[in-house]
Amino acid sequence: MISRINSAVMNGLSVILTEVEVGFSRGIPGITIVGLPDNAVNESRERIRFAIKNSGFDYPISSKIVINLSPADIRKEGSSLDLPIAVGILKNKSELQSDIFEDFLFCGELNLNGELKPINGVLNAAIFAREKGFRGIVVPYKNGNEASFVKEIDVFAFKTLNEVMAFILSPDSCKKFKHKSKKSDRLKHRIDFSEIKGQYLAKRVLEIAAAGFHNVLMVGPPGSGKSMISKAMPSILPNMTDDEVLETSLIYSAAGLLNNNNSLVTSRPFRSPHHTISDVGISGGGRYPVPGEISLAHNGVLFLDELPYFKKSALEVLRQPLEDGEITISRSLTSYTYPAKFMLIAAMNPCEDSIGVKSNSFYTCTEAQKRAYYSKISKPLLDRIDLQIEMKKVNIDEITSNIPAESSFAVKERIVEARNIQLDRFRGMKNKIFANGQMSNKEIKKFCTLDKESETLLKLAVEKLDLSARSYFKVLKIARTIADLKASDAIDRDHIQEALQYRALDLFNL
Repeated sequence: MISRINSAVMNGLSVILTEVEVGFSRGIPGITIVGLPDNAVNESRERIRFAIKNSGFDYPISSKIVINLSPADIRKEGSSLDLPIAVGILKNKSELQSDIFEDFLFCGELNLNGELKPINGVLNAAIFAREKGFRGIVVPYKNGNEASFVKEIDVFAFKTLNEVMAFILSPDSCKKFKHKSKKSDRLKHRIDFSEIKGQYLAKRVLEIAAAGFHNVLMVGPPGSGKSMISKAMPSILPNMTDDEVLETSLIYSAAGLLNNNNSLVTSRPFRSPHHTISDVGISGGGRYPVPGEISLAHNGVLFLDELPYFKKSALEVLRQPLEDGEITISRSLTSYTYPAKFMLIAAMNPCEDSIGVKSNSFYTCTEAQKRAYYSKISKPLLDRIDLQIEMKKVNIDEITSNIPAESSFAVKERIVEARNIQLDRFRGMKNKIFANGQMSNKEIKKFCTLDKESETLLKLAVEKLDLSARSYFKVLKIARTIADLKASDAIDRDHIQEALQYRALDLFNL
């Protein structure tokens, strides 16, 4: 007799239907797993044997057990197949018959006591179960809330293998998992623009960045507020759409960051990895592939503090996602693609010299010191950063001032209006861009036309400041966003003048 149990394994963010076939035969007792299992799946043999015995079931110690994971040409990774393998063995031994085996997906890890442990990617698997017409899904209890976000399927979540087998024997006696709505503070951002003293130029730059989906580089001494301003960025970004909530939540599910204590990701992510992070930590991957920081920042903000201290190889990883909005990780037997559409905010000191950066004055760093320090930044990465500003420390008068600052809510209203203008502008575009920061040179020429006065001013600036062609097009993109914030159809002289302020590193011809 061959028993068949339906399960699923992750391949990046996609899910592959996996049929677990279990057969008994005469021969040397033991378990053989075929169908491209990885080490974690192979090691499950001992976990499953102990889990079955410690749950009070008879384990077929005198039989040779062959387990086939179909399709056989795709590598199976992770521990989510523990439960379907154990259920398949018990079904075969007891010759159980039930529609449950055909109608449900089974996913979960077992420990030696037969308890079910949470796994990654349950939200993805639940959506897959609905799309493929399954009646429902059986998962570990701690994954129940995550799976129950998916409507139109039955979710059963159990704590032990015993409970799963009781459900199979008597489905009507078990209650479906009821979704528990819980608020999560994981992605809440408590810093409001009104709390930030001074730094009006930096706040204006972040407003422009948020409105046009532009990347930002801030250069300033320690204590100038670079980190605080960056952390306030999500508070002025437009609310996530339903599609963005689902996209982002699927990524967090695949990374194992959704569980019974967390809801769907409804706030814009803000990721701030340390400069010692590895290439894999940034890009994703690893022995058991999970999304990296750039994918966890999808639809949100990736903040890189002390930019020159990141490994060059780690920064080079950013090039593809900043261009394409996704990252592809190639391995020997397969490749994975994760979404990675984020806004990059980078920060750095003006120079490496400790005396220079300790001073209240930004300009105590010499031009040579600044040039040497800036040269550590990857030029291809710098090419993808539109807005560059120099910051000074806030003076005591600004710190003690009682003049109320503009709130994030007020700034956000302007940003939403500007984004709506851009959505109308780019609607129907084949490359599916939605903001000015994503425009190519061809689109800049189409949507960033200048009147004669503005064109004369920009040409003069290019000549006087010795700006590159790259900088010329970036100024036009920034000016287009400034015009959108003012609901102006045309880019005028004032918009160009303001945009030119935000290309600080152009003076160093980097």
